[in-house]
Amino acid sequence: MTQGAVGSDAHTKGASAMSATAENTFDIVILGGGSGGYACALRAAELGLSVALVEKGKLGGTCLHLGCIPTKALLHAAEVADTAREGEQFGVKTTFESVDMSGVNAYKDGVVGRLYKGLQGLVKSKSIEYVEGEGRLVAKNTVEVAGRQLVGKNVVLATGSYAKSLPGLDIGGRIMTSEQALFLDYVPSRVVVLGGGVIGVEFASVFKSFGSEVTIVEALPRLVAAEDEAISKQLERSFRKRKINFKTGVKFSGATQTGDGVQVSLESGETIEADLLLVAVGRGPVTAGLGYEEAGVTVDRGFVLANERCQTNVEGIYAVGDIVPGLQLAHRGFAQGIFVAEHIAGLNPPVIDEMGIPRVTYCEPEIASIGYTEAQAKEKFGEIETYDYNLGGNGKSQILGTAGFVKLVRQKDGPVVGVHMIGSRMGEQVGEAQLIYNWEALPSDVAQLIHAHPTQNEALGEAHLALAGKPLHAHA
Repeated sequence: MTQGAVGSDAHTKGASAMSATAENTFDIVILGGGSGGYACALRAAELGLSVALVEKGKLGGTCLHLGCIPTKALLHAAEVADTAREGEQFGVKTTFESVDMSGVNAYKDGVVGRLYKGLQGLVKSKSIEYVEGEGRLVAKNTVEVAGRQLVGKNVVLATGSYAKSLPGLDIGGRIMTSEQALFLDYVPSRVVVLGGGVIGVEFASVFKSFGSEVTIVEALPRLVAAEDEAISKQLERSFRKRKINFKTGVKFSGATQTGDGVQVSLESGETIEADLLLVAVGRGPVTAGLGYEEAGVTVDRGFVLANERCQTNVEGIYAVGDIVPGLQLAHRGFAQGIFVAEHIAGLNPPVIDEMGIPRVTYCEPEIASIGYTEAQAKEKFGEIETYDYNLGGNGKSQILGTAGFVKLVRQKDGPVVGVHMIGSRMGEQVGEAQLIYNWEALPSDVAQLIHAHPTQNEALGEAHLALAGKPLHAHA
């Protein structure tokens, strides 16, 4: 071999090494392909940034595959079951025969599958390096996946959450979380739901509609304790009417599986026999063993601490979604992911107001809220005013046969700082509610807007008319 040939070969190797390094260097490396992670990737790609997106499971994460979408599909199937039972109330002769869980699961999986395929196509259409496999932060700017090192000028941690249990309560058999409950192939006769928060009341609602006898056990004094107290009271009234049993202010002490069921013990000494125990005590952050703390990132009880711009204490490392303390909602993750992409691109996006994030619970009746509860508003603002508009005066709600209300909370002589709604389908009204809160609207600002008749949306207009001092279909 000639000297020239040797020199040429060395140059080729050097170019190859440089190319390999360049191929693994990105403006942003995102660990986690759930709501926050893929939203960040899509927006960053739109802005011309080079992006690597790492996901060990399925693109879309918990929300698409084990959370928001499949649970809401079950809730819609539950609504159909209730409609079949109640047809005679509307002069339609229908009968409810049974729930075929194989058919329900096929419907649910079909919805998830179509959305998953669409999301995969969307990511493929962008200039995003999608890396399948379990990633780990091995340096402040490096994520390693199956021996491949992805170097980012910025790193975004978006590893999501998992369904928690209680100490000593092992998941398995007839004791399960929402993740296993999504794949049940039968309708249990008796269900105990441990936890009366969002996930607990949604699954309680599904099981009741499917024909199960349901009992919720909640240690706090009321169901959906994070909501305004008036909302909790109305939900409890509605659940009593639906014959959904619940025990509040009672602590769980243990569960024993038997051959054909599970025995649930409470600290009060009471025991409840059931076919299934659904553990719905919240979700924990997925951060253990991923190298975060070793890279210097501050973690508190598993949660990654980040400031209002989603920045951790380590320069160039951001965190979004359920691993950051706060509301564990997919749309919060979307918003944070988009925010981080725009921040890195230098667009200086406005900071996200956590109180301005809409919250919806999809049980029957639905709950939708934004902003401050009455108690929170009193603590923050001092003098406030509230108004409850009962859906009894709303034409569309009467057509649907639902009870509930719209509750407004405003600063004294100031803007509306909280909107709290409950009733069938009321989740769809949270869009206008978030505009009212986020644009700091006065009741008089909303009162002058014309709301279509007959819609449930009218209830928002009527509530603001009343709070502005000019009630129409309501008492002052």
